[in-house]
Amino acid sequence: MEIKTPSVVALTWTLKDTLGEVLDTLDEPVEFFIGGQDLLPKIEEALQGHEPGAKIDLHLEPEDAFGDFDENLLFLEPLALFPEGLEPGLTIEGTALPAGCNPDAPRNALYTVTEIYPEHVVLDANHPLSGIALRLHLKVESVREPTESEVGHGSCGTGFFKIEVGNDGASTAPTLH
Repeated sequence: MEIKTPSVVALTWTLKDTLGEVLDTLDEPVEFFIGGQDLLPKIEEALQGHEPGAKIDLHLEPEDAFGDFDENLLFLEPLALFPEGLEPGLTIEGTALPAGCNPDAPRNALYTVTEIYPEHVVLDANHPLSGIALRLHLKVESVREPTESEVGHGSCGTGFFKIEVGNDGASTAPTLH
């Protein structure tokens, strides 16, 4: 079966930055909904018309992937507002930011603690892959018709490195596959 919109495609891949550092490897096939929100538009576009067994190499500039790094999404906050045990790399939902944090910090974002200083902490609401050009080598493992449920949801429940914060404050960590 040829990939078209809508369909479900099972992919394996290796994701690298432009220096060749491997960012993610997907060895076991994972299904993605074509025509929904599971994959970046440039990836969906490149997959159209291919069949199982196809191997595709993509170069994604930041604007086609996770956008440019936005310095306006960096916030320097007083360390005293946060509980002990804060470490670089931890993530904090915007809805869980302590009282006293910058009121301009979006509450529908997921923040990564990037630096901790004696008096301050740096929170970054950029996607971890923002500002990075990506190289994606993928293989189409299978293609099938979507189920009614998948069409209704516009998803197979997987996403390409998405970070989502729900309206109820629940979030998902960065989805690697």
